[in-house]
Amino acid sequence: MTLWSARLGGGMADEVAAYTVSLPFDIVLWRADVAGSRAHVAGLRHAGLVSGEESDVLLGALDAVGAELASGSFEFEADDEDIHTAVERRVTELAGATGAKLHTGRSRNDQVATDLRLWARDAAGSILDAVVALVDALHVAADGAGEHYLPGYTHLQRAQPVLLSHHLRAHAWSLLRDADRFIDAVNRLNVSPLGAGALAGSSLPLDPAVPARELGFTSTFENSLDAVSDRDFVAELLFCASLTGVHCSRMGEELVLWSSSEFGFCVLDDRYATGSSMLPQKKNPDVAELARGKAGRLIGNLTGLLATLKGLPLSYNRDLQEDKEPLFDSFAQLHAGLLALRGCYRTLQFDTERMAAAADDPAAAAAAVDVAEWLVARGTPFRQAHRVVAELVAQSSASGIDLATLVRDAPGLGADAAMLLSPGTAVARRTTPGGAGPVPAPAQREALEAALASVRTRLDALPRRLDTA
Repeated sequence: MTLWSARLGGGMADEVAAYTVSLPFDIVLWRADVAGSRAHVAGLRHAGLVSGEESDVLLGALDAVGAELASGSFEFEADDEDIHTAVERRVTELAGATGAKLHTGRSRNDQVATDLRLWARDAAGSILDAVVALVDALHVAADGAGEHYLPGYTHLQRAQPVLLSHHLRAHAWSLLRDADRFIDAVNRLNVSPLGAGALAGSSLPLDPAVPARELGFTSTFENSLDAVSDRDFVAELLFCASLTGVHCSRMGEELVLWSSSEFGFCVLDDRYATGSSMLPQKKNPDVAELARGKAGRLIGNLTGLLATLKGLPLSYNRDLQEDKEPLFDSFAQLHAGLLALRGCYRTLQFDTERMAAAADDPAAAAAAVDVAEWLVARGTPFRQAHRVVAELVAQSSASGIDLATLVRDAPGLGADAAMLLSPGTAVARRTTPGGAGPVPAPAQREALEAALASVRTRLDALPRRLDTA
């Protein structure tokens, strides 16, 4: 029996039920639904719509339902089209006539909106835990890298040597921005829609602030139409997840390249690699490849929801059922990927000799800009200095003569300038704040420590309340 069977006779057609049912995916909201229902009971009691005794009966029934769902003993029925219907149906079975009062003054519209905010608030906290864990893994790996260096790249061409620690911390900074975005999004979504009803509020003396306090929301809705139709928070979280996924994809792409024989900069731990069903010699970077591949899935979830939202009139429309699967999927995929990447970086073995050899390769001329800057420091305009060194690089490439030799023999340069091309010199000369050399490295490490501590403090301050069972 549906919740509206008194209005529509004959029941739903089987194909309509199959098309509209959401229980297979919204069952994950059960903790939020039980918590939201408990808070709603508090609001009903505060308004005098249920007695103290009735409140105790309803809360006891909700506790029992929560325990059944937690243990897996809850028995669903064919008419349970969503988790909200299932919970209310079971509460009514346990509480009898009193159970029929549970939905007083509440619509599934504000109920679902509340449940989804509760779930998202909690799940975002878990994502943030995983982001912080990955940042920490990168930070530890950076500490272990010492003063080892590798080529830094632009256009995937060797550009200038950089400390390995500097490179790893670059990924950490991008992830900390992701954490900032998630925290800000959680603070924005922490508004209770409960009490908005179907769209216009209620004639009953309900105070939305009561359940809001019970659930740890920082405020209540200002407009009931907006409260039941707003899915900005879902779109925002999907954007946060998408951009974090893009950052994970970049890291994955890098691990794919670095672990290849052509680069040979690192070796993946056997536990974080796979083999081939045919080729016995293979060791494949599947975690890295999936981090790269799943970014498209996250982006697709975001764009799909935006396309759904763009044409909806106020207020609630059944289209909004399509908000959940993208969010649930993106969070599940991102969380798994963050944990897998953390494991990769915690166990990654770097071939620092191979990295240094690539950075110091004379053919790459990665320190050529240092020769140009040497001329600039002696009064030569940069464009002129750039042209002088570029011509020497071209001559070296065409003739096969070592660039250092050409620099040593060139007018206006000489042995001092040629020394700039010696192994390890270029990275040591990167001295400006935030730069890639050993001089600014301690300050960057300290700044990253402070930023990571700030994120942890803000994360600890977020409300995470779904502990009903």
